[in-house]
Amino acid sequence: MSSDWMRDERPLHASERILDTAAQLYVEKGIAAVGMADIARAAGCSRATLYRYFDSRQALQLAFVHREARRIGSLIAAKVPRSGDAGEVIVSAMLAAIELVRADPALAAWFQLGDSGLAAQIADSSDVIESLGKAFLGHADVEDEQTSRKARWLVRVIVSLLTVPGTDADDEREMLEQFVAPVLIAPTT
Repeated sequence: MSSDWMRDERPLHASERILDTAAQLYVEKGIAAVGMADIARAAGCSRATLYRYFDSRQALQLAFVHREARRIGSLIAAKVPRSGDAGEVIVSAMLAAIELVRADPALAAWFQLGDSGLAAQIADSSDVIESLGKAFLGHADVEDEQTSRKARWLVRVIVSLLTVPGTDADDEREMLEQFVAPVLIAPTT
């Protein structure tokens, strides 16, 4: 075990190292099959050290998902213009999210058979993921129940397409344009 795990000035580096190690294991073994002992061993630290940074497997998984959601959100913000037709902006943001997740093996692993339920559970309960959905809607700072419900539904649609893809990219775009965007841009009553 490396002594650098014990230094006070390295907690952010250490937690990032642990999350990076978890990402590699998620690709190799699948999300459900990766335990804390596996991560500690692969990261080169003791389980006690690992638990100092993440108090449970669920906490580590949530930290990983939140880190990656923030990264994906930043990439989408840079990639998708925020002006123009509201429906097109939402559809483009959703498709960009789907494309970015599918292109990253550590994220795609969350949507494989047997692991997608955990991804859906986190997506449904995460404030970070809901905030990302609100950003897609162009309402990142809005705090009302209707906007929150729309954001959570938008995320569920993305999770659904990641779990059960359309026949191709055009099919997914058409479904989002026809069935999702009109509901999301409709005024709330």
